[in-house]
Amino acid sequence: MARAVQLAELGRFTTDPNPRVGCLIVRDGVVVGEGWHRRAGEPHAERHALIEAGERARGATAYVTLEPCCHQGRTPPCTDGLLEAGVARVVCAMVDPNPLVAGRGLRILSEAGVQVETGLLESDARALNPGFIKRMEQGRPFVRCKLAASLDGRTAMASGESHWITSEAARRDVQRLRAGSSAILTGIGTLLADDPSLNVRLGTDDLPGMRPGEAIRQPLRVVLDSRWRTPPTARILTLPGTTLIVGAVDDPARMADLKGAGAEVFLCPGASAQVDLGALMSELTRREINEVLLETGPTLAGAAVSEGLVDEILFYLAPHLMGDAGRGLFRLPGLDRMRDRIPLAIADVRAVGRDLRITARPDPTGSARRS
Repeated sequence: MARAVQLAELGRFTTDPNPRVGCLIVRDGVVVGEGWHRRAGEPHAERHALIEAGERARGATAYVTLEPCCHQGRTPPCTDGLLEAGVARVVCAMVDPNPLVAGRGLRILSEAGVQVETGLLESDARALNPGFIKRMEQGRPFVRCKLAASLDGRTAMASGESHWITSEAARRDVQRLRAGSSAILTGIGTLLADDPSLNVRLGTDDLPGMRPGEAIRQPLRVVLDSRWRTPPTARILTLPGTTLIVGAVDDPARMADLKGAGAEVFLCPGASAQVDLGALMSELTRREINEVLLETGPTLAGAAVSEGLVDEILFYLAPHLMGDAGRGLFRLPGLDRMRDRIPLAIADVRAVGRDLRITARPDPTGSARRS
C-alpha cells in the first residue's frame, strides 16, 4: 500500500478534478502490475495496473489507495475490470467519499466473492486528496493560504515594496503548490498593486509524473473584485487558462468590458457590498474545484481565516527583519485579549533553500480559545 501511495503522488499535477489514486496487483508476493490515475478521462489506476498484470491478475490481490469506482463516468467502472480480471482480494486504503460510490464498489466486489479489506494506511491515502475529500464530504474546496514574510512577520516594507522577500528556492516551491492547485484566489488590492500572473511557470521536468512536452494544467485564476475595478489590460487576462472575476455590485457595463477582455464574471453579493466568501466557495465546488491556493494581502487573508474557510496556512519565512512599520500577515480586527487568539497546530516545519516553510492548520481544541 505504501508503494500505491507513492504511485498516486505521481498524479498530483494532472488528475484534477479527479482524485489521485495508485494501485498495485500482487500475486504470490510478487508485484505483477502497477498503475496510477494520470488524467481525468483516461483509465483509472486499477485499469493501468490490470493491463500490466495481464493474466497474472487472476487470483491476485489488488492494493488501491481509494475504493474502486462502480459507476459509469468518463471511463467504465473499475469494479467490472477487477471482476473480469479474476482478482481474488482487494485491499483499499479508504472508502470513496463520492456519493456515487461511498461503499457500493466494495459491496459489489464482496457480493461477487472477492475478499475485501479497508483502512490500510488510510491517513496516508486521505492526505493525497484533501480537496476531493472535503468537496465530497462537506461541499467545499480545501483552502490553503500561502504567505511570505520576514522573521518579524512582515509581508512588505512600509512603502509597499515586497520583491523579493523569500529566496528563489521558496518561489519555486510555490510554483509547485500552484501546479497542484485547482484554483488560485487573490483580491483586487493585490492585482492592482502587483499585476500578478498567477500561473504555473515550470516545465514538465520540474513536476513528477508529467510526460515530456505535456501541456501543464493552469489553475483557475479567481479575483475578488467587489466593484469590478480589474483593468481589461490586466496581465492575467492575457495568459493561457481561465480567469474568473467575482464581484458584489451589479454593473452590467463593467462586467461586459471584462467579459470582452476574456474574463468570466460571477456576481456574488454579500454584506456591505463585499463578495460573499461562503457563496463563492459553493460556486467553486460547483465547478469541481478541489484545492484553492489563496495568494493575497492581509485583508482577504484575515477575512478568510475569520470566516473559518482556511484549512491550512503555509508560512514562508525569510531570515531577515523588515521593521515594525512593515505590513503584516493578516488583518484580524477584534483580537483584543489573549483569549481571542486564533489557535493553530503546527503540522510541518522544513527548510526550503535559506527560508523556512511552516505548515499550520486551525486547531479548534487549542488553549487560546479556552477561558
